[in-house]
Amino acid sequence: MSAEVKADALGDEFKGYVLKITGGNDKQGFPMKQGVLKQSRVRLLLSEGHSCYRQRRTGERKRKSVRGCIVGSDLSALSLVVVKQGENDLPDLTDKQIPKRLGPKRASKIRKLFNLTKEDDVRQYVIRREIPAKAEGKKPRTKAPKIQRLVTPLTLQRKRHLRAVKRRASEKARDEAADYAKLLALRVKEKKEKRHEAHIKRRLSSTRRSTTTKA
Repeated sequence: MSAEVKADALGDEFKGYVLKITGGNDKQGFPMKQGVLKQSRVRLLLSEGHSCYRQRRTGERKRKSVRGCIVGSDLSALSLVVVKQGENDLPDLTDKQIPKRLGPKRASKIRKLFNLTKEDDVRQYVIRREIPAKAEGKKPRTKAPKIQRLVTPLTLQRKRHLRAVKRRASEKARDEAADYAKLLALRVKEKKEKRHEAHIKRRLSSTRRSTTTKA
């Protein structure tokens, strides 16, 4: 898989073509898996994110049979992509040009397509798609995609508002922390003063007791 091969051996119509192997199936229908460097079938424990496996439940893993990525005679189908076009056109493959049904949706990609600057209004350059009328006599209508990552005055205002809310919250937290530190220091000071007063009272009472016993 992923190897590029010349297609001259397939016939004169493929002269000059270069094809890339993207996958395939063996005679029993098991798919080829990239990274399995074998020419036979193996059973692998597959989980979410692996090719040749679709997870049905969250965290599910399954042992499945896959075919190695080395091409052999036991394959029944091989998927190929044209990397380089040859001299002749292939019927229904390279002799047609199918137009794109949808245009770009992201604001930066629309700017790139039409070579626009930051000052140009992207909304005026959206590629609209015409939908034929369902009933006779009615006008066909057009549809346009919602532009993604479009910076408008409303988005800038929302951003400023969120930033201001965040700043106010941090200022409030800082002021509350300072007030709490002041209150804590005051409570500690009061506690120390009470302890000091109690200590002085105890000393006075002990000195009085000692004087009375001497007398």
